[in-house]
Amino acid sequence: MESKNREVLVSVKNMEVTFGVKRKKFVAVHGVSFDIYKGETFGLVGESGSGKTTIGRAIIRINPMSAGEVIYKGQRISGKISHELDREVTQQIQMIFQDPMASLNERAKVDYIVSEGLVNVHHGISHSEREAKVSEALSEVGLLPEFASRFPHEFSGGQRQRIGIARSLIMEPEFIIADEPISALDVSIRAQVLNLMSKLQKERGLTYLFIAHDLSVMRFICDRIAVIHKGVIVELAETEKLFAHPLHPYTRALLSAIPLPDPESEKEKVLEIYDPSCHHYETDKPVWTEIEPGHFIMANQEELAAYRRQITV
Repeated sequence: MESKNREVLVSVKNMEVTFGVKRKKFVAVHGVSFDIYKGETFGLVGESGSGKTTIGRAIIRINPMSAGEVIYKGQRISGKISHELDREVTQQIQMIFQDPMASLNERAKVDYIVSEGLVNVHHGISHSEREAKVSEALSEVGLLPEFASRFPHEFSGGQRQRIGIARSLIMEPEFIIADEPISALDVSIRAQVLNLMSKLQKERGLTYLFIAHDLSVMRFICDRIAVIHKGVIVELAETEKLFAHPLHPYTRALLSAIPLPDPESEKEKVLEIYDPSCHHYETDKPVWTEIEPGHFIMANQEELAAYRRQITV
């Protein structure tokens, strides 16, 4: 996948997100930068509490940023923006939330849930137009159009997540942030939702930011993966390169935790434990470096020299 001639759809530059004030201040995301190319699935992986959801919510303007900027199609969409641009961003960037049980309004019918965003953006839309668009969106995600008159509690977790996807699709977005869209689902349903997302991406030319903590799922769906630890991205590479040649010790620890399908290999597997004290950053500070084409890592000069030796071996 050649990055030089690809169009950058979203660019995150030195993002910082802070919660609380003064003494209670907590920096959840620190100096994060990456580009997402048009038509790709960009993965963001890390443990719970690493800041990955915060990044997704900052891009879509739910969480305010304390520093840095987000560029979408060449325009800055972070901070104060015009009403027209805000409306455009609302329509073109959508989010699929993690918990299908909590992200749908229990008191509203599916028809209202799916079409709410559409009505907010297109004020003059007629009732029949809205009904037709809801039916189309439900059909696209494999649900019957007559489900529109039901309430969320009548559906299973997988069906509710499909309703969440339909709610995003009806806006005809270009870019979808999928925040752990399958982690709350049964294993048997997960593959169906992932296959549905892949199919919709091909049909509509969608771009995804896929947030998850499970690297084995990421391998199935992502073109490139960024690994985040405590609010800092430590490694970013194309998916197969990251699996074949992980450099950062945190990435290696995450990969070593993936269960192997063969019981014998699983028994003999050596788990790597990440210990942050392995870095000596007191005087030699880490910098975000492209160590080989398309492969970025957060490391100091001493570590970079060691990683370069690994690459050339």
